[in-house]
Amino acid sequence: MDSFLQAWSPRVLSLLRIMTGLLFMEHGTAKLLGFPNVPDFAKLELASLIGVSGILELVGGALIVIGLFTRVTAFVLCGMMAAAYFLAHAQQGFFPLLNLGELAILYCFVFLYFVFAGGGAWSIDAMRGTR
Repeated sequence: MDSFLQAWSPRVLSLLRIMTGLLFMEHGTAKLLGFPNVPDFAKLELASLIGVSGILELVGGALIVIGLFTRVTAFVLCGMMAAAYFLAHAQQGFFPLLNLGELAILYCFVFLYFVFAGGGAWSIDAMRGTR
């Protein structure tokens, strides 16, 4: 059983990367493209902190989905999510469940994992042979 699971590990890593990237991109499309419609982002300025985060979410999420420059992109996004937690959530209270920072923390640590694990078997990085 262990050998079967071990053999599938790179593929499941790719599935985690793809789903994480797609979900992360949704934050960027909501901020920049208005889809899905989130009323808080209706009058977003691109030069604002939220606008820059939207660009990083959209572009970084797309790079994560296709697995291109996975480690570098994940490093940048990990830092962005750590900053997002401390700038937007931590000041609202200590507990992530109460300050609504759970998702930021989870993204931060999943991206940190990608920094070390790479993009998995189904990535452009793997096709290019980059580590």
